[in-house]
Amino acid sequence: MGIATAGPAPTTTATDQARAGPATATGAIRHVVVIWMENHEATAVTSTSMPYLYGLSRTFGRADRYYAIRHPSLPNYLAFWAGSTEGVTNDGTYNFTGTSISNQMAAAGLSWRTYAQDYPTTTGCHTGTTYTGGVDGWGVAGTYARRHDPAMSFTYVSRSSRCANIRPLVQFDPNVNLAFVVPNLCNDMHDCSMARGDAFLKAFVPHVLKAPDWAHTLLIITFDEGTTSTNGGGRVFTVVARAGLSGKVSTITHNHYGLLRTVERVFGLPCLHQSCNVSAMSEFLP
Repeated sequence: MGIATAGPAPTTTATDQARAGPATATGAIRHVVVIWMENHEATAVTSTSMPYLYGLSRTFGRADRYYAIRHPSLPNYLAFWAGSTEGVTNDGTYNFTGTSISNQMAAAGLSWRTYAQDYPTTTGCHTGTTYTGGVDGWGVAGTYARRHDPAMSFTYVSRSSRCANIRPLVQFDPNVNLAFVVPNLCNDMHDCSMARGDAFLKAFVPHVLKAPDWAHTLLIITFDEGTTSTNGGGRVFTVVARAGLSGKVSTITHNHYGLLRTVERVFGLPCLHQSCNVSAMSEFLP
């Protein structure tokens, strides 16, 4: 199947984006890889329904009280990427002029990429709502959805050369400082089964675990939202993995704002918006 090439609100204030000087990763972590799956409550993930993901949680670690922010998808992605839902309550298309983790990483001289499965391989900034393509690296063919690519909601990226930081998954490089991995709508289980999502993770995650600098990498796998509204968006299954972490289960309450705060802490960045009001997932860090 060919890849479609179709081309082409509220704003964020900058009061809490104090500029840091050139930042470096703290502790032993130099790379953070974040993978998001879709639309399942934590209780749905078991050793039967998703044996690979569940096994990772047993081998490395699990945040057992991790919650999504609200429903539907987009506000959760924005919460992680910008520390704010930007007032969004739907899955629409937005072009915010404010600050996100994209700005912070660039200002600190750190690399970031969004590896969005089935994002077009042709040159240029592709701002369409969806693109359907073939097999992109791992898993099965499927559809890219802009609402699952929060960097694209900010003009800092979508209307500049920084759009080149959004790439198809097949170009995944574990050596960038921050890699946000967005499976297509089948591999992330939005449109397909939990077995399909688990198969995708089983195929892809070893490329992180066996990366040359795995010893200095933090991997987090979570879900955008659950099926309940507990604490806003439901409790979602969240795996945290790094070298030296073994069977850690945390009962500290976290959410997507805390995930952003964790990335900011790792790289010595200031907090953005609601991430200033929550704790990093420090219990999983070196």
